[in-house]
Amino acid sequence: MLINIFIVVVSVSAAILFLYGVSRTSEAHSRKESNDFTGAVVAVIGTTYAVLLAFMLSNVWNMFQQAQINAEQEANDVVNIARLGSLLPSPAGQQVQQLARQYAQRVVSIEFPSMERDNLSPHNASVVPEMWKIAATAQAQPGQQSEAAGQMLTTLRSLTEHRRIRILQSHEALPAILWLVLIAGGVITIAAFCFFGVQNFRFHLLQVTVLSFLISLILVAIADIDRPYQGTVKVSPAGFDFALHTLVTEP
Repeated sequence: MLINIFIVVVSVSAAILFLYGVSRTSEAHSRKESNDFTGAVVAVIGTTYAVLLAFMLSNVWNMFQQAQINAEQEANDVVNIARLGSLLPSPAGQQVQQLARQYAQRVVSIEFPSMERDNLSPHNASVVPEMWKIAATAQAQPGQQSEAAGQMLTTLRSLTEHRRIRILQSHEALPAILWLVLIAGGVITIAAFCFFGVQNFRFHLLQVTVLSFLISLILVAIADIDRPYQGTVKVSPAGFDFALHTLVTEP
């Protein structure tokens, strides 16, 4: 949070300093003569940049929501696997339920903190292969046990898919070229706005301050939401906490 505040303050301060520099090097009345041309240019730049900002903010927010939904679906799969395990005879059923609890505990206590530091290894889920082995062995047996094991294998495939997607999403981020476009667009938009000829400097200063604050705030929001498992705004392990509570309380 402090780094975000620092970025916004620095951005607004830089815009104000640039406006002071423009005001010192050219008089407002001389710039006012070209306001029609400057206004047309600013309108094109501002509209283009506003569309770009809106698109990027919407895109990263959609990606964040997808990451949240994917994590919740993975947590649901863990609960379903444990419930299917209860249909298997002992000791396989108890082993599956225990492994499901271990999986949820590991995700909450180890994997989510590791994803926040961006150092999660995709080979950390040692309990998943064990659940696959138990389900595959149970499917080879005749009767109701085989049917429950078949459903467990389907749920395990879903769990494995959601886990893989979660790991990939924890490493995803906007390409550097897009950040270059976003930052350069913001600088150009604010700079062009500073070249307006406004007789009342305080009013012009207020306009530039508000514009630079808004743009920097949106860029900070995009940066935070861009990495769904890092930063101030991140996917929480609430789904796994609830799954773990369910697995502990259910018989």
